[in-house]
Amino acid sequence: MPSLRQNWFEGWRLFAVLTLALIALSIWIAGMRQFEADGVRMVIRFTARTSLLFFALAFSAAALARLWPNGWTRWQRRNRRYLGVTFAASHAIHAVAIVCFAQMDPAGFALETSAASSIFGGIGYAFIIAMAATSFDRSAAAIGPRAWRILHLTGGYYLWFQFMVAFGKRIPGMPLYALFLIPLLAVMALRLIAMASTRSARTVRAGQHRYL
Repeated sequence: MPSLRQNWFEGWRLFAVLTLALIALSIWIAGMRQFEADGVRMVIRFTARTSLLFFALAFSAAALARLWPNGWTRWQRRNRRYLGVTFAASHAIHAVAIVCFAQMDPAGFALETSAASSIFGGIGYAFIIAMAATSFDRSAAAIGPRAWRILHLTGGYYLWFQFMVAFGKRIPGMPLYALFLIPLLAVMALRLIAMASTRSARTVRAGQHRYL
């Protein structure tokens, strides 16, 4: 029975369930403030955090599966693609909420944004769209494995940096935002450790082959 439940909560079904839950929760959060600007701002904050969660799960999946292979990390690695597109869906809701906030409270929106944040945020969304579009077998095959890897690796590190900046710049005014940097730093540490262990294993294998 556990394996049946695990198999059910995977793949595109996992994506559909999580995305519907994000949409429902966003509507409920906005509705708590009668769908006014304050409610929309709450949705922006909520989806920023859910985007961080799903990004961290997708970006750490391969490293965790390599370093600590178990039922959870194997499930996470198997569903990395679907966690990634759920991150894209969360950030799409985030973008819709930002546009709504800009329409409802232009002055407040101007205070919260700058030309630099718009430019770098726009680059981030370009990466998200490209990475989501190439998360299907046909589109991934169309661009080839090398281009796919370059896109997803570059995009992943760029988005990691964007999250660090987005949450880090709020720390002076709200010190508790430092807590959001912990998963980001942990994910990067895991990836670096996994990369180092992979290189070490290759070096050992190369050395063994020399003496065979």
